[in-house]
Amino acid sequence: MVFEDSSSIPSRTPVGHIVVVVPAHNEQDLLDACLTALSRAERRVVEVAPVTVETIVVLDACTDDSASIAARHPSVSTVAVAHRNVGAARAAGFSNHGLERADTTWFATTDADTRVGEDWLVGHLRHAADGARAVAGTVIVDFEGRVEEDLRLRSTYDAHYRHQLGHPHVHGANLGVRAADYIAVGGFAPLATGEDHDLVRRLELGGVTCRRVCDLSVTTSGRLRGRAPDGMAGFLRSLEPSA
Repeated sequence: MVFEDSSSIPSRTPVGHIVVVVPAHNEQDLLDACLTALSRAERRVVEVAPVTVETIVVLDACTDDSASIAARHPSVSTVAVAHRNVGAARAAGFSNHGLERADTTWFATTDADTRVGEDWLVGHLRHAADGARAVAGTVIVDFEGRVEEDLRLRSTYDAHYRHQLGHPHVHGANLGVRAADYIAVGGFAPLATGEDHDLVRRLELGGVTCRRVCDLSVTTSGRLRGRAPDGMAGFLRSLEPSA
């Protein structure tokens, strides 16, 4: 693995291939921004490391323009399913990847209402090079555009959330794992919510420590009605004063 600052990165089993999966169910309003951000992250990582990157959008029972939006991004491939289940959708994206080169493939996943930073994939590779076999990053919620009376939710969220090393959070919007370890535990389960926590739990039961890091952040929407019943939107609803 070769980075611009490679002298500071200890060499472990090199990652030569990255697969990024984005589940999407009727996300036409936010998907373009998500994929534009991922394209920047892909260009950045191939500039600094000898890796290839595949980005896969899993179109789960989409009846809007999500498919045509994904088609505007030439580096993105799509898989169409009708699960209406985020765990099954993530699993479908990874299902045909990593088997032949599982030891050198890194799986990363984010959400269609999320924007990653330009160095997001570089950060995943840095942790992999440092020996991490699974990585859970943090999430910054985009509260822009919220009406004034709802802005108190921001301070409540900030009081509850921990952007620090060793944080307790797990988000499908910001998760990475060595393909061999993902395959060994059976991958994402077909859960309508909590599929991210379930995967990390099984990884850790199998002896794979998930590194909880604060230098990999993504920005996700502050909507209160999301696609997963008890995902980030559900967590934000739980913080409302009326909850």
